[in-house]
Amino acid sequence: MNEVGGRALTLRDVSEASGVSEMTVSRVLRGRGDVSAPTREKVLKSAKELGYVPNKIAGALASQRVNLIAVIIPSMSNMVFPEVMTGINDALEDTELQAVVGITDYMPEKEEKVLFQMLSWRPSGVIIAGLEHTEASRQMMIASGIPVVEIMDIDGTPVDCAVGISHRRAGRKMAEAINKAGYKKIGFLGTKMPLDHRARKRFEGFTESLAKSGIEITDQEFYSGGSALAKGRDMTREMLERNPDLDFLYYSNDMISAGGLLYLLERGADIPNKIGLAGFNRLELLKGLPIEPATMDACRKEIGQKAAEIIRSRLDGSFEKSDKIVELLPTLSPGKTLR
Repeated sequence: MNEVGGRALTLRDVSEASGVSEMTVSRVLRGRGDVSAPTREKVLKSAKELGYVPNKIAGALASQRVNLIAVIIPSMSNMVFPEVMTGINDALEDTELQAVVGITDYMPEKEEKVLFQMLSWRPSGVIIAGLEHTEASRQMMIASGIPVVEIMDIDGTPVDCAVGISHRRAGRKMAEAINKAGYKKIGFLGTKMPLDHRARKRFEGFTESLAKSGIEITDQEFYSGGSALAKGRDMTREMLERNPDLDFLYYSNDMISAGGLLYLLERGADIPNKIGLAGFNRLELLKGLPIEPATMDACRKEIGQKAAEIIRSRLDGSFEKSDKIVELLPTLSPGKTLR
């Protein structure tokens, strides 16, 4: 426990345990480089043995900032954003900056509330998913005076900086591949479509590209819930019952595409000759399926890394204006479900 005799530990306790002055202890714990290696090691060893944790709030009172990066994302349960967080943490590993996470459940009003709470702690930067926010959220980010990086999407105008892919271009690229393979009767299945703006943009790019080739979506189904194998199975079954002659199914994400694939395999469907399918995100779980579905990489880890690097460069003064909007290019993986 971080206390001695019922009181919180202080720099004096570490000073007495290590035999050096409180000023030297402070310099060591703040990462200052003007302390000899033996003294630094002695101080850190004493602090560790005592269980001492520096009071960051005290230092923040002077700077009006804490070494926290507010990361605001829709979910941690759909296997997409954990990889983004891995990228962020990798980029911050050798710094004093620490990511703290707020979850919005794809709800703009909840995002506004989470952002308000996060900014009240005066973080050093904000990384937030998407470009669409309430006007109040946008104003809070603008007025914060700190680096803001909107991630996952570059199809729009960011508040400050943005790192992501063009989801409209991703949708067009998938449509081109499907059209080139000769599929003509296409169904689209999407989840969280009213709230997931990135899935909506992929759908828009997808349908626009098909339309240029004279192809219209035969059927479509939108589900407002989360992404799950079971839902993918149910949606696929219902769509094929309505339109048994569909020859391609495009899903808004890999989780429901995996459910659809399992349903088709159970039915003995001739994949990809009679019917093909594709998802989005290139999740690792696809490698464990009987056959690997077509998908597209969303560059999740790279997005997290680049966003955190932008925050770092803004804080240390090395930021280049050319990095304000960073577009990453996803790759199409045809798997075994796209002929």
